[in-house]
Amino acid sequence: MEITNFFRGELLEVIEWTDETRDTLCHRFPDEDKAIKRGAQLIVRESQLAQLIYLGEFGDTFGPGRHALTTENIPILTKLRSWKYGFESPFKVDVYFVTARLFTGNRWGTSNPIMMRDDELGVVRARAFGIYDFRVVDPRLFLREVAGSDSDFRLAEFAETMRSRLVSAFSEALANAKIPVFDTARRYAELGGALLPLIDPVMRGKYGIDVSGFVVENVSVPQEVEQAIDARSSMAAVGDLNEYVKFQLARGLEAGGGAGAVAGQLAAGLAIAQQLMQQPQGQGRPPGGREGAAGGGGASAGARGAVPDARGAVPDARSAMPDARGAIPEMLSPLEVARALGVSEEAVMSLIQSGELKAKHIGSSWRIRRAALDTYLAD
Repeated sequence: MEITNFFRGELLEVIEWTDETRDTLCHRFPDEDKAIKRGAQLIVRESQLAQLIYLGEFGDTFGPGRHALTTENIPILTKLRSWKYGFESPFKVDVYFVTARLFTGNRWGTSNPIMMRDDELGVVRARAFGIYDFRVVDPRLFLREVAGSDSDFRLAEFAETMRSRLVSAFSEALANAKIPVFDTARRYAELGGALLPLIDPVMRGKYGIDVSGFVVENVSVPQEVEQAIDARSSMAAVGDLNEYVKFQLARGLEAGGGAGAVAGQLAAGLAIAQQLMQQPQGQGRPPGGREGAAGGGGASAGARGAVPDARGAVPDARSAMPDARGAIPEMLSPLEVARALGVSEEAVMSLIQSGELKAKHIGSSWRIRRAALDTYLAD
């Protein structure tokens, strides 16, 4: 009786595993160097798969249920051990329990930027991160490629092991999807849905893992690329650069309360403003008027608002704005005065509204007499 009890203590009759950790992906049953008796009961729970390994080779795989280990139930193991006529003696085999439930909310991300080819930006470096859900569907492939022979393979080890592999699958899927970088920020949900059918077959075929959910939370590019994108957006927001410069000059006039307050702005921006606002040569020339006196009302070198030429001389209104016959018209518009003085039309209007330059309001337009302009320049 004692000998029978001794041998019975050295044999495994019930093989089962209860997971109390909630983060264990696979567990090797601790046989304590005991053999399994013929007809032993293997209990596999609903969220588990059991894989037998004999001398380093994969044997039979069992799903949920209660299984008696007999020749009929383990055909692969029977073939590996060459049991031709059945077996009566105990046998040694490793039993791995693999958790088959869904693991949700797992983080993924690129530790280093990945290279992407974009139709608009060319080749660009990008970072990405998000979450994914997975479950093990092929225990043999999972044990061979991911878990190995660990007695307990935990979720933290899995995340570290799979990070680069998942990012590699993501990079390949993103390249195949051909989604522009500019569109990723507003299409995160769509991006994850588009990439899932590309990522899941790769993960299933290589690692025995079914990726049931894949979410992209952010795709970012380097700071210099973001600055270039911001600059491009700013240019698009400005629209007509000509009108934008006029608007900025008008704001300066409003803030300063007069032409004198914006003298610095006009001096700094005059070259750009003239290039942007001038019309093609020959257009906008004032119509011919009666000829005026050649020397009357000339401007001095210290006249306000006039721009000196290359020799340092300041032209007066007569020489600055001749008509086709070389004479200056009697009545001038603010635009014509602005051209004569080499400033913006807004600056002339500010002078008119402040009373420094006499003008008449005719209908919806302003007109300045030549004599008034001469008087302003002579003051």
